[in-house]
Amino acid sequence: MEVKGNACGLGTQHRQAHHKEQTHGLLESTLIQTGWEFKQIGSKAVGSGRWLPVSQFPTNVHLDLAYHGLIPDPIISKNEEHVQWVGEQSWAYRTRFQSPSLRHGQKAVLAFDGLDTYATVFFNGKEKLNTKNMFIPERLDVTEQLNVFTENELEIDFDSTYLVGKKLVESDPEHKYGCWNGDPSRLAVRKAQYHYGWDWGPALLTCGPWRAIHLEIYTSRIADLFFTTEVDSSLAAAEIAAECEIEGYASEAKFEILFRGKPVASETVGVVDGFASAVFRTQKPELWYPARYGKQPLYELNAVLLAGTSVLDVKNRRFGLRRVEVVQRELQHAPGTTFFFQINNIPIFCGGSNWIPADMLIPSIEPSRYRSLLKLALEGNHSMVRIWGGGIFEEESFYNACDEFGILVWQDFLFACGNYPANDEFLGLVKREATANVKRLRHHPCIVIWAGNNEDYQYRETEHLDYDPQDRDPESWLKSNFPARYIYEKILLDVTRDLIPGTYYQFGSPFGGKSTRDATVGDIHQWNIWHGRQESYQDWDKLGGRFVSEFGMEAFPSNSTIDSYLPKGKDDSDRYAQSSTVDFHNKAAGHERRLATYLVENIPYSHEPFDYYVYCTQLMQAECLATAFRLWKRQWKGRSQEYCGGALVWQLNDCWPAQSWSIVDYNLQPKLAYYAIKRELADITINTKRVIEEIPADKYTRAYVKKIHKVQIFVTNLSLDYHQYSFRYQGWDISTGTQLFTEQKLHHKTPKYNQSTEICEHELGDSETASRMVFAAYLINPKDGRTVSRSISWPEPLKYVHFPPPENLRVDIIRGRDTGNAFEVECDVPIKGLVLEVENTERRDIVFEDNCVDLVPGEAIRITVTGLKAVDNPKITYRYLRAAIDL
Repeated sequence: MEVKGNACGLGTQHRQAHHKEQTHGLLESTLIQTGWEFKQIGSKAVGSGRWLPVSQFPTNVHLDLAYHGLIPDPIISKNEEHVQWVGEQSWAYRTRFQSPSLRHGQKAVLAFDGLDTYATVFFNGKEKLNTKNMFIPERLDVTEQLNVFTENELEIDFDSTYLVGKKLVESDPEHKYGCWNGDPSRLAVRKAQYHYGWDWGPALLTCGPWRAIHLEIYTSRIADLFFTTEVDSSLAAAEIAAECEIEGYASEAKFEILFRGKPVASETVGVVDGFASAVFRTQKPELWYPARYGKQPLYELNAVLLAGTSVLDVKNRRFGLRRVEVVQRELQHAPGTTFFFQINNIPIFCGGSNWIPADMLIPSIEPSRYRSLLKLALEGNHSMVRIWGGGIFEEESFYNACDEFGILVWQDFLFACGNYPANDEFLGLVKREATANVKRLRHHPCIVIWAGNNEDYQYRETEHLDYDPQDRDPESWLKSNFPARYIYEKILLDVTRDLIPGTYYQFGSPFGGKSTRDATVGDIHQWNIWHGRQESYQDWDKLGGRFVSEFGMEAFPSNSTIDSYLPKGKDDSDRYAQSSTVDFHNKAAGHERRLATYLVENIPYSHEPFDYYVYCTQLMQAECLATAFRLWKRQWKGRSQEYCGGALVWQLNDCWPAQSWSIVDYNLQPKLAYYAIKRELADITINTKRVIEEIPADKYTRAYVKKIHKVQIFVTNLSLDYHQYSFRYQGWDISTGTQLFTEQKLHHKTPKYNQSTEICEHELGDSETASRMVFAAYLINPKDGRTVSRSISWPEPLKYVHFPPPENLRVDIIRGRDTGNAFEVECDVPIKGLVLEVENTERRDIVFEDNCVDLVPGEAIRITVTGLKAVDNPKITYRYLRAAIDL
């Protein structure tokens, strides 16, 4: 790769002159993380009002109270109810620390990465700062108050955000506060909205220093290092325009680009009016691609701030070079426009998931937990995750992992499901919040879109609030009963246009067309399965849109995760489906009747044994979500026929142990839907859909109608490769296991790359024949006879199917040299949803590559498993529809 610099006033002598740079003036940054204590403020304070050591740092009050046994663990049983008082009290945190001495001209600044939420900061006994926004990093100049010979005391008092919000609502009677989920007072405060409770999580109103605090000592510093990148449409050249914003005096700034740890270009430029900039141009750049489509090379931009030969500050950013477009153009044979992402000229079908915060108590989330969850997404073939607007701007470790894994990120601004106010103070906080976080995150190549909110426009429609799309006067929006339009269409638009002009910004999600439910333009949230009309999940193809950014189905978590929230685990008297404790861990309104509806319509289930009931909920969820991905990716048909450009399931993860829409539970145990989606989002898949053709004897009759059952067969190739394949179709009588037919298509067909291809229709016969036939379609590599993909089509609903008990179900461990690395399964009759489990909940290192597989006679399926040692003699449990058996 060849990189050339281009900056005004540059010369070789500058680069050579600074080989022996001095660092005696370098900015010093010290974490203030030890010696912290906390207490309740008030005369009736818990713990007798004593200062107690914190559990960790950063921290929050629930973590610290639980650490000292002053509250029960909020995620166990119904303990959430017993800790609600915490959010209505005031709390104080303090520490003491020594400071290095200051040289002449140096400043001392306390940098607060995040304070939750209404905080008053005292330094050495004097009130110095008040905060009102959890998401805004704050800086406090303490140069004049710093003790260099004695200890410094830092105290932060936190008011009850809940009570503050209630008073703000009370003081603003003209605004129509209203929301879905949580208390409407959440809308008045800039705190993580899910802390007020959501339909998948508890209400835990935290407070505390939730992100790091640093003491910085410097004469000058790089306040911001930013850049824009532009990749030529030919992909043969790229430009990086780098810029530093500087606080204090500096004569020069040196920019250096590194690739794989080696410098590839540098420029040293003068500082003018607090800024320095340089432009780099490269031929044959190493481009960043989403997973599946290429590698994820990352460059590093270093900036060194100089005064003569003295280094004052150093800052760096990792970045990737990629060309991103959101393509919205006319379609053939369909109304509206496309909505899909094109990366480096490659159209991407974005199959993936929605992300919620990984815990209610955010400081407890380790970077390894982020990486584990995102690795599951990557291994599950997810191209994109959407960071939902009711949570937080995530930690750097989240975005770093997405950069490295090649996972695209849809980033919401933090507004969700309500009618937000727009008074002057609130708007000021929003602008600062948006500016700070866009600046913090804009270098990450994974972020390809920002959206203004989650479902606020949908809430507006439901509540019939004012909105005239022809009114383009922002000041008039502030006078309406939907004043938050000013936030989404003015403030956030201006911030993104100024700071990230090359990244697509959309006013909200869903958004587009005549309404948020318009499936022909923009994105939609499709909740007419589970919510809304509670449609059949077999009809997902009738409920699609140009981009489906939310849809979902609930299921129970793993049995071990359920046991983790029951006080007595497996022996708990509430360990059954309809117990009050189990119900308490499902926050979705009407979950009992909704889950029961989809179970009773589709699955032959029973409440006992409880483990089998849990299995049935997961199997139903898996069938539902796999059907959605299968049918929507079918609508990815090539240029000008991208009728669906992506689908993001709600939701990837959980924030506490619960029954929810997640496909990976709180303890990082994949549900069965995870595996089903993983199979559907593989590079190339053969798929089936059953249809019925009705042929009446004449145009008047309803009695004499011939019904022909067919299977439509199609292949979706999401990769950029295309090869010739052959096809095999087989059918069995489910009740006997008798093979009815086998058909080998010896002719070779090449499915088109990066789209779906219709293959053929296969007649199954009349209703009686089709109702007892399982049909299998195989995509075969003709060179070696290997099965590339398989699709097993069952008559639906599954509750009508007569499954015979198998006489010979074989489950063997295939051991390698040092580890057992696979299970091989085979059966004499068709089996639906075979699940293998290792009965040891502590062994999370045992990972199945696949699970919940369908079996047909004469075919052995091998399931790779990692972490199973040769010395292990595990107890293997397997279950399938209508049975649960221990080996």
